[in-house]
Parts: sequence; structure tokens; C-alpha cells
Amino acid sequence: MPEARVVTFGCRLNFFESDVMASHLKAQGQRNVIVLNSCAVTREAERQVRQSIRRLKRENPQAKIVVTGCSAQLDPTTYARMPEVSLVLGNKEKMQQESFSKAGGVFVSGGVDVQEVLTTFPQPSKKGRAFLKIQDGCKHACTFCVITHARGESQSLPLGSLCQQAHHLLAAGTKEIVLTGVNVTSYGEDLPGPLTFVSMIKRLLLNVPSLTRLRLSSLDPADLGDDFIDLIAEEKRILPHFHLSLQAGADLILKRMKRRHLRHDVMTLCRRIREVRPEAMLGADVITGFPTETDAHFKDTLSLVEACTLSMLHVFPYSPRPGTPAARMPQVDRALATARSQKLRALGQDLLYHELKKQVGQPLRVLLEKKDFGHSDHFAPVVVQGAHEKDVGNEVWAQIIDVQHVAGKWHLVGTTLGGQEKGSSHVV
Repeated sequence: MPEARVVTFGCRLNFFESDVMASHLKAQGQRNVIVLNSCAVTREAERQVRQSIRRLKRENPQAKIVVTGCSAQLDPTTYARMPEVSLVLGNKEKMQQESFSKAGGVFVSGGVDVQEVLTTFPQPSKKGRAFLKIQDGCKHACTFCVITHARGESQSLPLGSLCQQAHHLLAAGTKEIVLTGVNVTSYGEDLPGPLTFVSMIKRLLLNVPSLTRLRLSSLDPADLGDDFIDLIAEEKRILPHFHLSLQAGADLILKRMKRRHLRHDVMTLCRRIREVRPEAMLGADVITGFPTETDAHFKDTLSLVEACTLSMLHVFPYSPRPGTPAARMPQVDRALATARSQKLRALGQDLLYHELKKQVGQPLRVLLEKKDFGHSDHFAPVVVQGAHEKDVGNEVWAQIIDVQHVAGKWHLVGTTLGGQEKGSSHVV
């Protein structure tokens, strides 16, 4: 029988939790089981989960189908009614190894419990890069967001557990660790003592000196102050790629979203990041077509993205989520929201192209994920020529020779350099 596998939708936190589930399934010797770790951020994400369930059952008629994740947490009945599905697990239950031995049914309780991963050391699913969950949940009830209902209030993992897991990942061959969570910058708010997101990173790097590549996932601009700027200026082990939870560029829309930052805050933050890390590439999550968004509001978003050179965009047309305040606001036409998202993505690709062109002729350090593909320190995608299978999961130096369109997105193209030749890896 085929080995058990986990199919992941959505955020980096889900990818970490999928690694945990894969470890549980392997420990139990489970076979012919397919787990779908779902996302509830948009209706489209949920549609893709249901579509995948049907397809996977057609292709694997004897397989046991298990559905979990945020969509299953919020709407377990929908999945339980699907004839293809045997077992539905909530976000808390999916972290418990014994859950996967259940023959069938629905097991969904409230919220999550970060304690479930304290003693779990998953084998990372990707060579070279691994996710490290530092917290879960969020206390900031943005009007568009349903994830607080799926994961509850913010909970932080103890620093000692993070250091243990980091040591485990590095011993397993991981070269780069990505800190992940629902709202990582809220780390420490629920813990006793003065530990914060910034002080946790300092202590993690101090206690794990062999960690040479640390990447940060989506950052809330409202939580990034002087201490964060000082940290990234001093600590070069933090990779020069910063992704912001922006959502919009118009102050009125940001207020209606109940975000805690304004347009000026983002512009100031981006300027300060580039002052201390001029090589950095910046990205952002952006929603188009939020209720009441006008053409003028959307132009504010376009101009902010361009002014800050946010070249790595994750763009979503607004999707009303049941039970959220935004779902009760006057809605923007879906076709218009989609058209705006396409326009914003096109701007992002144009900005990315011009940022990548600056790299041509430069040697860059690349973490290989496949024999011919990896990411630079700035998380720019790189097609690598001349690498070998043994290089997968390791760093190589590549001389950048071109920028090409691959699978609808701009990529750098480089050829491997002999040995570990060092050079500039700056975007200037």
C-alpha cells in the first residue's frame, strides 16, 4: 500500500503543522492515508480543498481521506457530509498523534493548544529549509479575518522549546529556519516576563550559534519599532527579505479593516529597513476589493506598493467570510475586485523584474531546493544551471546571467561557481 501523505493548503504555519502530522503518521506506520490540511482565508481556498478531496479519492479509491486545518475547524459539517471523507479533525486534534488512529468521525474542539508541539520534532518535508512555529492564534480581530475563530487567542511557545527544535532541525541537515505563526510579531505577549518578538530572536540566535540562516515570515507593521530596526541592522544572520502584512494602502480602508497601522507608518518602516539593510527585498499581503473600496482607494494601494518597491506580493481579491464584520459591509463587485487584483499583481511583477535585473552580473548565494532551482537570500527565485543532485538542500554560489519568465513569474537565471566563492548578494 502507498505511504501516508499530507496535502497542504494556505500559510507557512500549515506547512509546519503538516510536517508534524507527517511525523505522526510515520510513527504510527499509517499507510494509504491522505490528509488534507485546509485553509479558510478565502472561499476560493475552500473550493480548492473540496475539489482536491474529490480528485484524490477518484485517484485513490481505497485511501482513507482525512480533512483538517482551519476550514475543517470552522465548518466540519460540510466535510463530514462529503462521501469521500472518513475523518475530520480540528486544529487541536491534528497535533495529537492518537487522532490519526481513529477510523472515522468528526473530532473538533475549540481553538489550538501550542503545548501539543512542545515535544514534537518533525522531519522537515523540504530539503534545506524548515519552518519553526513560534506562536499560534491572534488577538487582533481584523474585520475581514476568520482565522481568529479557527485558532483562538495568541499563544507563544517557550523559548527553550524553540531552541530545542532549532537544534533538532539543524542536526537533521536544515540550513535555513523560517519563523512562522499566525501573528509572529505578537510573540511573548502571553508569556510571563519581558520576552518579545525581537528579544526572542536575539536569544534564539545567541543560544543556537550554528543557525546561520534565519528568515522571518509575515510581519505586522504595527509591531515593528526601533528595536526591530536595530536587530536587523546588527544581525546579518536574519536574511534580507521582509514580508509585511499590509492589506491596503488607503487609510480609510485600513481603518475599516481594523488594522493598527496607516499608510505613513508603512512608508516610514520600509524606508528605515532599507536604510539599515539596503540589499533587502520587501513584499506584502494585499487585499483588493475590500468593502467600500473605491477607485481612489485602490490607486492609493498601487502608489504605496510602487513607492515602497514592494516587489514580492501576495494579492487576494476580498472574499467575505461568515461571521466577520466586513461581510456585513457594502460589498464591491467581485469582478472589479478580481480586476484590481490582476492589475496589482502585474505591478508587482514589473517591480520584481526591475529588482531582479539589478542582480544580473552578480554572484548570489542560493539555497537549492531542487537540482536546478532555489532561492537567494532575498527569497528571489533562481533557476540554477550546472548544479548536481548532491547540492540539493545546500548553499551554492551562482553567477546571475539573466532574468526570465518561468511559469508566469520572473526568475533569476544563474550558473554555478566553482567552490564556495563569495561575492555581493546585494540589491542596489
